Amino acid sequence: MDKRFWRNKNVLITGYEGFLGSHLTKALIAGGARVAGVDILTHRKETILSAGDLRMIKVYQGSVADFAFMKKVMTNDNIEIIFHLAAKALVNDCLKSPRECFSANIEGTWNILEAARGTPGVKALVVASSDKAYGSHKKLPYKENAPLAGNHPYDVSKSCADLIAGAYYNTYGVPAAVTRCGNIYGPGDFNFSRVVPDAVRCAILGKTFNIRSDGKFTRDYIYVDDIVEGYLLLGQQLRIKRLAGEAFNFSDENPLTVIDLVKTIYRACGTVPAYKILGKARYEIKHQYLSSGKARNVLKWEPRYSLNDGLKRTIEWYGKYLKVSGF
Repeated sequence: MDKRFWRNKNVLITGYEGFLGSHLTKALIAGGARVAGVDILTHRKETILSAGDLRMIKVYQGSVADFAFMKKVMTNDNIEIIFHLAAKALVNDCLKSPRECFSANIEGTWNILEAARGTPGVKALVVASSDKAYGSHKKLPYKENAPLAGNHPYDVSKSCADLIAGAYYNTYGVPAAVTRCGNIYGPGDFNFSRVVPDAVRCAILGKTFNIRSDGKFTRDYIYVDDIVEGYLLLGQQLRIKRLAGEAFNFSDENPLTVIDLVKTIYRACGTVPAYKILGKARYEIKHQYLSSGKARNVLKWEPRYSLNDGLKRTIEWYGKYLKVSGF
């Protein structure tokens, strides 16, 4: 990261205590930014943010679905750059509670964009989306110009949020750009319904991992530090290179099946792979993976961690975490 750029910048991160948000927050603190963090849950017990980190930022507890609250935060802190990460991020939660999903992911996004529209100091707004915004396509990998065609609540919420971000740029000139990432993994993901943390936990503890699908679903997986670097590059270059209105995919471009991923994780833990196929996954896209050629060419971004390197760092972290947690 370019610390000269970020030093003393007034930065807002929504969802700052989430998995990606906490890593991004730590990076921006290290870069000397003045960070304001908004989250619906603050001072969580399970976070990689230290007490020292939290003292370095201005914490706001609240929902991005509250427009007046978000407008007040942006105005009070003279926000210049926004990373909008807050969302209902779990597919199954969105299936169970679509209204909450749409409120957080769609209304929350238009509130951020509308508040930014009325805040003259905002120079760049990075909206976190997902590869699921594309929906299911026969032609892969997804490129940024592929149609946004989600079919189920989480996917649709991301398709809508992306289109709304584009509308705010094209109509009002709000300096927003969108990121779409593969499956992010790494230290500090406490959501064990996700495949990597759960498989790592099972491998370390010598348990059998349950694969919800038939195991043949294809995804790409990318280490969290590489995604943080991509966000920082986009936030830094958005105004300089006039990237508002653009979308960028971030991927290591190395798709593999869930079975292959699980086998890789167990072997990296020095354990014989042990998994059970449940075949119960519903409303999930069978094959999805991204081309990140645009990010490589325009932002000069590239992943620094191979899957093996990223998993090694991830497994080391979870080994310590599980030991301290008494598993």
